[in-house]
Amino acid sequence: MWDYTEKVKEYFLNPRNVGEIADADGVGEVGSIACGDALTLYLKIDENERITDAKFKTFGCASAIASSSALTEMIKGLPLSEAEKITNDDIVRFLGGLPRQKMHCSVMGREALEKAIANYRGEEEKAVEGTIVCECFGVTDREIARAIRENGLTTIEDVTNFTKAGGGCQKCHEKIQEIIDDITGTCRPRNAERGTMTNIEKIKKIEATLNREIRPLLQQDGGDVVLVDVDGNTVYVRFQGTCAGCQISQVTLKDTVEKKLRELVTPELVVQEVRG
Repeated sequence: MWDYTEKVKEYFLNPRNVGEIADADGVGEVGSIACGDALTLYLKIDENERITDAKFKTFGCASAIASSSALTEMIKGLPLSEAEKITNDDIVRFLGGLPRQKMHCSVMGREALEKAIANYRGEEEKAVEGTIVCECFGVTDREIARAIRENGLTTIEDVTNFTKAGGGCQKCHEKIQEIIDDITGTCRPRNAERGTMTNIEKIKKIEATLNREIRPLLQQDGGDVVLVDVDGNTVYVRFQGTCAGCQISQVTLKDTVEKKLRELVTPELVVQEVRG
């Protein structure tokens, strides 16, 4: 169960401004039903370029509905010059926060607003800029780079949360990591070079990955995992809290812990659980 704020629940259960404006002055469409999220934003704008009405239609989760509803409330009554300054972070703050895994819903709202304003101004819809990195969700390198810069993203999981890139077959993970490294100025070994790590370097990377990428996820549900030992490419860990003795602990071990360590440390790693 996602940890939603009361305001997210309110705007999901009682969404404002649902529907469409037949004679809308500006319309913005983003996403697609095929990828699981779609949003159409309608704007009514007066002669002074002030938004007098805003409505939306969306296909998506609770966060998508709440974010879209919140956006319409935020922009009604605003001049376009103020509305176009709204960021996805503004939408998140308005709602009192969103689960990290649902941040892409706020990004979708910001993109729909940009397209609706461009449509009102008679600007031609921009062709896809950049190179497609994530074929599953059609996300380009420029979209990923923008999300990284605007939101201070540092991990592949962050990028997936904000753009959905990398959330499908995961073949694009290495390219996403390269974009992150280029923007953040991080120099990390890749591919064959990863095997040149010393054991001390490997242990440090394993500990850092556990603390940054894995433990926070498990702790959300009352669980935890700690590093016990590293022997060559075998990593020994011990589950704690609700994860200890859990019926699906082996699934967590392989699909979460081992998968993430192989992705961010070295693909040769094998993770084993130490009990007792």
